[in-house]
Amino acid sequence: MIKVSVKKDRIIISGHSDYSVSGSDIVCASVSSIVITSINAILRVDNSAIKYEKNDGFIDIEILNHSNIVDLLIDNMISLLEELANQYDENIKIDK
Repeated sequence: MIKVSVKKDRIIISGHSDYSVSGSDIVCASVSSIVITSINAILRVDNSAIKYEKNDGFIDIEILNHSNIVDLLIDNMISLLEELANQYDENIKIDK
């Protein structure tokens, strides 16, 4: 199961969904796409807004500088992950 922990200045995403075998797991691919696209958008807006660490099955995002646009992009990322969790509740859990 993918676990998403959301705090004020930190979001940690860890685990694998186990929806399907590696390479054809649509839940893992969706989470990766949502998160990496959001990270890239934030960095394009403000290169110093976040710091992140990425390893296999793990992403740790630390929010360093809040702004309206950075917070909007973070909120959007979380909303997209929540939509995914609603459809695949056995594969992704969000803890706020």
